[in-house]
Amino acid sequence: MQSIAAPLSIEEQGSFAVGGSVKTSEGVYAPLPDMAKGKESNNFVDVFNASIQAGGQTLHGDHATVFYQIPTNPRPYPLVFLHGAGQSMRTWQTTADGREGFQNIFLRYNFPVYLIDQPRRGQSGRSTVDAEVKATPDDQFWFAQFRIGTYPNFNQDVAFPQDKASLDQFFRQMTPNVGAFNAAVISDSIVKLFERTGNGVLVTHSQGGIVGWLVGMQSDKVKAIASFEPGNFPFPEGEVPPIITSKFGDIKPAVASKADFEKLTKIPIVIYFGDFIGDKPSDNQGEDQWRIRLNLAKQWADVVNKHGGNVEVVELPKVGIKGNTHFMMSDTNNVEVAAHLREWLKDKGLDK
Repeated sequence: MQSIAAPLSIEEQGSFAVGGSVKTSEGVYAPLPDMAKGKESNNFVDVFNASIQAGGQTLHGDHATVFYQIPTNPRPYPLVFLHGAGQSMRTWQTTADGREGFQNIFLRYNFPVYLIDQPRRGQSGRSTVDAEVKATPDDQFWFAQFRIGTYPNFNQDVAFPQDKASLDQFFRQMTPNVGAFNAAVISDSIVKLFERTGNGVLVTHSQGGIVGWLVGMQSDKVKAIASFEPGNFPFPEGEVPPIITSKFGDIKPAVASKADFEKLTKIPIVIYFGDFIGDKPSDNQGEDQWRIRLNLAKQWADVVNKHGGNVEVVELPKVGIKGNTHFMMSDTNNVEVAAHLREWLKDKGLDK
């Protein structure tokens, strides 16, 4: 674990819910004392069940939960962080081996930070739709998919802590959906977050990437997007490339209307990819899955830039930052990765 750095100076912090909907059951609500009248048992469970069966009650769900911190002397544009598949805001918090994550690193750069648990995930577990959460052992699949290695072997020179305790912490940050993944529901909540916070920069990871593009197309308060290994990209109608194939699963490129797509050409975008990604088909699961996504990212950047946009695809090994997994924001060199993003924000005039 790293030594404690100088104290952070936080002006304000807190949490709140944003977005969501309300579901109402059929029937007429009656207060619990009325429901208990005439019953042989006043057991709370019996009264509760009777009340639920009578109906007429509401469920507030499908909102996002947000934790925020505003440092002393904050920069004007906050960073809004959205996690990826199987993850929560923990993606951006303390790393598996106890070091500071992007939350604290960017606070030290004096950026306000907003961390999201997307609807139907983590602290936003109140869903308006039913779902079955299966207890399926899958740690080794994710170990490979996230390019840590092929279990139990780590990739050579990987920038990931290899002690047992850290790996245990990493596996324990996985968390399930408690309702079907719905990009529109998630993007709606984040658009409402930007309405509350004002102009800012959206930072996404993995599955959160496709949501980020939707938010960028829906909100003029998103002034830039930084996306870490997004899984898909929205191409304009008439310019959608063919499906990219892999023995571990294909990618069908997303599509957007030309009017919506054009909105993404008006803001600067940076896309990061880590290490252990080849340029040819591979028998390695993680390597091949992210090979096709990197390929698609480059195609998308070309299309956006052809339409006057400003997209940069950064392959970290090519800029001297090596060994990164899919979780470069919490790898052992995450300070270097953050510094690169910090310089990009400065170059785009987003740190003044």
